[in-house]
Amino acid sequence: MALEKLRSAWEDILDPILGSLSNVKPSTVTWVALPIGILGGLAVLTADDSAYGANMLFGGGLLIIMAMVLDGLDGPLARKYGNVTRWGDYLDHTFDRLLDAVWILCISGSVFVGDFTLGFVAAWLTLLGSYMGTQAQAVAGSRNYRGFSRADRTILSIVAIFLTGIFIHTGVEDFGMFPGILDHIPINPMSVIVLISAFGGLWTFLVRFQQAKSEISRIDSEDPLPQPNQASEDE
Repeated sequence: MALEKLRSAWEDILDPILGSLSNVKPSTVTWVALPIGILGGLAVLTADDSAYGANMLFGGGLLIIMAMVLDGLDGPLARKYGNVTRWGDYLDHTFDRLLDAVWILCISGSVFVGDFTLGFVAAWLTLLGSYMGTQAQAVAGSRNYRGFSRADRTILSIVAIFLTGIFIHTGVEDFGMFPGILDHIPINPMSVIVLISAFGGLWTFLVRFQQAKSEISRIDSEDPLPQPNQASEDE
């Protein structure tokens, strides 16, 4: 969505940095980002409602930021030095999905939300929305970034993590409990981002499904696939 439009500006900013990384393989950057991102999620998961826990949230947020920076570095690095490969693209998408799920589950399982079931639902809907983008790329050849993008979701998650840490240090308590079936979940920045991720994933799935349907239908009309009965008639 909004942050995806900043992709070209981000690559312009990175250009001076890329000059010093000519000997670094893009896949190495991709692999390094994975454990850093997982450690960031685990720091959030194990943080408690104390000053020490708030500092763990800050540390986890910084690790997630570091993982995101590295994730935004491997692609430009590959393009700058002519190291673009299908395997690199596949690996990058795979690790993106792994970290998406890890971060949502870690936030949901923390003491600030306390509901792994909600986390699994939010992670599933998030992955479903992401799947529509990558599947459209596989079938139609063009990536679909519409909807609630990964960048938007991750930035909001980082903001929620830091806000929660700040609230602990300043003595700001939860804003009550959610109504209905969510009445066991406190209202705070981290629980709100889990719900946003869930509804955002569903909305992204619907938006990307409709967009992919229009694009793929157009391709089918312009360049139909060969049909089995036609092949038999040709023989």
